[in-house]
Amino acid sequence: MDSFDEEPPATPPTSEQAQPRRARRERKPRKPQRQQLLARRGIALGGALILVILLVLGIRGCLDARHERALKDYARDVSQIVDETQQTSKRFFDRLEDPGTLSVTEFVTETNADRSAMDGYLTRVESLSPPGDMGKAQNGLELVYELRASAFGQIADKMSTALGDAGREKAVASIAIQMKTLLASDVLYAQVVAPEINGVLAGQGIEGSDVPDSLFIPDGDIKWLDSSTIDSSLGQVTGATAAATPGPHGTGLVGVSINGTTLDTTTAATITTTGPPAVDVQVQNQGGSTESGITVGVSVDGGAATTGEISTIAPGETQTVTIQLPSTPKGSVTLDAEVDAVPGEQVTDNNKASYTVDFG
Repeated sequence: MDSFDEEPPATPPTSEQAQPRRARRERKPRKPQRQQLLARRGIALGGALILVILLVLGIRGCLDARHERALKDYARDVSQIVDETQQTSKRFFDRLEDPGTLSVTEFVTETNADRSAMDGYLTRVESLSPPGDMGKAQNGLELVYELRASAFGQIADKMSTALGDAGREKAVASIAIQMKTLLASDVLYAQVVAPEINGVLAGQGIEGSDVPDSLFIPDGDIKWLDSSTIDSSLGQVTGATAAATPGPHGTGLVGVSINGTTLDTTTAATITTTGPPAVDVQVQNQGGSTESGITVGVSVDGGAATTGEISTIAPGETQTVTIQLPSTPKGSVTLDAEVDAVPGEQVTDNNKASYTVDFG
């Protein structure tokens, strides 16, 4: 009976029965390699970002340097044109102030040369390549040189007439108007162009590249806007018929003497001299205005004249010019004395005389 009461031996559990069923699937553990990969990617991304930043900064630095160089180049080109313009202005007004021995033809030729120079400056201004922030300055600069080239072109066109007789007064008035245009160009440059260029340079921290002043009318002198001043200046040109100053003009040769002997146009004079004689020529201002720069000449037998000059002579005044002949004439000669006509002088018959002189 005991054998029936004993429980049968237990059957060993299988592997499936030994392991309890899991309620849910367990997450697989991360591999260490994945963390390393993510770290490496982060480092690479950071390095790439730094590289991009450095590249951007480098490009920006290059662009800034290029822009600065362009600004300096533009200011340098403008300064060069302005400097050359000042030289042209000085030549023109120096010549207008004192034409020296220039004839009408020579004066007109040199004025035309100045006009060509002004046209050249305008062409150069228009061909400039300004940086973007110099656009306003460039527009103003072009207008300045358009005014100057146009004004000077009309001055050159009127110059020949202004130095003549017919239409002189109207031509001189036209030149005076163009002087006002030149003055307007000076104001535009001083008030708009130069401050704009220098302001842009200062805004970029650029020093030492400011453009110079540009006054085509010397020192802004408004006397050049006056027709009478221009008329007076042009009247100094040799051969010009314009009057230097208002009022009647005229000079006269009133006497010639050698070694105290007064010469007569109708009678031969005998002069004894041991060396080159000095000829005293008396000149009277027979007009109503003070004259200046009067040339007096003496020649022998039609040869080259030896000259002297009266710097200034008042109305009604008589002055004596002593002219030393370069050599001693021999025998009977014809001695000619002449006073150059002053601007505006209409009657010149009494400005010269011929004398017969026997030198012993």
